[in-house]
Amino acid sequence: MSKHVAVLMGGWSAEREVSLRSGEACARAAESVGYRVSRVDVGRNIAEVMTQLRPDVVLNALHGRPGEDGTIQGILEVLAIPYTHSGVLASALAMNKAQAKIVLAAHGIPVPEGNVVTRAEAARTHVLPRPYVLKPVADGSSVGVFIVTEEHEHPPQELNRPDWAHGDLLLAERYIPGLELTCAVMDGKALDVIEIQSAVSFYDYEAKYAPGGSVHILPARILPNVYQKVRMLAVKAHDALGCRGISRSDFRYDDTTGDESGLVCLEVNTQPGMTETSLVPELAAHAGHSFGELVRWMVEDASLDR
Repeated sequence: MSKHVAVLMGGWSAEREVSLRSGEACARAAESVGYRVSRVDVGRNIAEVMTQLRPDVVLNALHGRPGEDGTIQGILEVLAIPYTHSGVLASALAMNKAQAKIVLAAHGIPVPEGNVVTRAEAARTHVLPRPYVLKPVADGSSVGVFIVTEEHEHPPQELNRPDWAHGDLLLAERYIPGLELTCAVMDGKALDVIEIQSAVSFYDYEAKYAPGGSVHILPARILPNVYQKVRMLAVKAHDALGCRGISRSDFRYDDTTGDESGLVCLEVNTQPGMTETSLVPELAAHAGHSFGELVRWMVEDASLDR
């Protein structure tokens, strides 16, 4: 009898809409390779829903909180339902960019210089010499990110908005000019490297998920030694945070350096997007895995105690 797979999607994070698209794409792919699929738009009664549904496996297609920060993973551990992607600790750690940076740096992975500041501080004064980047400590998909340049006389006043929904701690980092690169790790091995050219100012939420928002160049047009360094660092970051299943590491590369010294790891995504414009399916396809095969691998790789 075919496995019963519950695809978790939606939820209540800022990335709900993208998660619904990731989830639907994964659900269709899972059905196409023979699984029995239940689509679950996650609400706060998710433990009750899972107890009633009792699937064989959960395919987690949630982005942001609570699906990417260890919360859902903890519920599934308690319910003893195997699930895809990383476990409780790796999920919580990768979601908190400030803590993840400490661990990555301790493992010799280059990260951008910067520090954690409060939203009030960042709105009041320039917290770093311009240009610099401000981003929420624990949100994904470039939600709530600002690039502050020399032209910005004042820090971003949007931070003062009463409806700001991205937390009161921000990561301030030196802006690194150059290329945006990304590399996925699957089954403990690095796939290839994509260079992302955004149609807007940087690879923000709109560029990630709007059709035509960005151009993906695969393989990335970088020197072979830099290319291999990105792949090596992606695996090292995946292992350093204790990730399982599939992860995706994002990098900036200051190509004016002409060597590997211009490379820094921005973050590790434990629940990378699975939409029609997403990077991981594209990287998997380049390595010869159809979307259906990718989803089947994720389902068969699912476990507890991740």
